[in-house]
Amino acid sequence: MSASPAAEPLIAVRGLAKSFNGKQVLRGVDLEVMTGETLVVLGGSGEGKTVLLRHMNGLLRPDRGSVWFSGQKLNDLDENALGEVRKQVAMVFQLGALFDSLSVFDNVSYPLREHTKLSEAQIRDRVRELMRAVDLGDGRVESLYPAELSGGMRKRVALARALALRPRAVLYDEPTTGLDPLVTDRIVGMIRSLQKQFGYTSVVVTHDLKSGFAVGDRFALLDQGRIRFAGSADEVRASSDELIREFLRTAL
Repeated sequence: MSASPAAEPLIAVRGLAKSFNGKQVLRGVDLEVMTGETLVVLGGSGEGKTVLLRHMNGLLRPDRGSVWFSGQKLNDLDENALGEVRKQVAMVFQLGALFDSLSVFDNVSYPLREHTKLSEAQIRDRVRELMRAVDLGDGRVESLYPAELSGGMRKRVALARALALRPRAVLYDEPTTGLDPLVTDRIVGMIRSLQKQFGYTSVVVTHDLKSGFAVGDRFALLDQGRIRFAGSADEVRASSDELIREFLRTAL
């Protein structure tokens, strides 16, 4: 679902700068994410894509500039208030970040136990709904532990957990890294179908333009700490920018 051009952004990044140990990673990023869209953030390794993503739900704080969610400036919030934002802006980490000591059921139900007053029966029903949504609803996976899962299954369990609190936005950090082509296609299709099914906004960080084209409504290229390009898939394909052309060649 594409956003209206006149709509206010759900997430807005203004002049964002961030350094680590004296190395400047982001140098003044300006970016908007519109309600209901899937924005794909492209860039090579080490360009700061994950750093940018972690600012969008307050996991990192800017050195300079600001980040806004639904009209609320995240810079001004304390950790408790940021915790409330993270319920609405979920994140699917690159390696899943599942709790190794918890079963799949307990991983997916964890946000529900921590942040809701649902009964055990309601939690069980919600977990099973989420497991069905990520095509793991046959009941055989819930008792397994992360070490017993394939890479693709871990990604899907992490996605189910991210959706537990019905967020308004989901941030994906390199969701297809380390997966074979068939599993990559499945995860990509799931990202798109779940976004349509549940109606949330998505931001997908990737270096893989082929996967990006499969999910994205709009694209932004992060280069040397700034947004070098932002536009639609057609504008990406028509661009004369040499770095964009290089990404296109790798996608073919």
